[in-house]
Amino acid sequence: MSDRNVRNAGFTPSGITGGSLASSLMSQEARASGGGVPSGGPTSTLQEMGARGTTHSSGYTSSGISGGSRASDTMSKEATAHGGGVPRGGTTSTVQSICESPFNKNE
Repeated sequence: MSDRNVRNAGFTPSGITGGSLASSLMSQEARASGGGVPSGGPTSTLQEMGARGTTHSSGYTSSGISGGSRASDTMSKEATAHGGGVPRGGTTSTVQSICESPFNKNE
C-alpha cells in the first residue's frame, strides 16, 4: 500500500501531479530553500520512489521503517544532525507519514 499512497499523493512515474499534496509539498520546500528543491529532501525522495515504486525496497513501509534500509540510514543521519531526534517536517518523518497515510480510502 505504501507505493500506492505515494502515487496517490501525487508522486507519479510521469512527475508530480498538479494540485496534489505532492505539488503543495514541492512548493513549500522550494520556498523554504530559496527557490529549489534540495536533493535528498522530502520532495525528491518521494518523487524518486513514486517514479520507481520503491517505497518498500527503500525501507519505508506501512508498518514502519525497516532496519538496515536506506530509510533507516536517512533516519539515523537526520537524528544525528538534530541532536538525537528526527525533526518534524524532515525527510524521514514526511516520507514515512505519506507511506502510512490512507490517501485512497477504497484500498
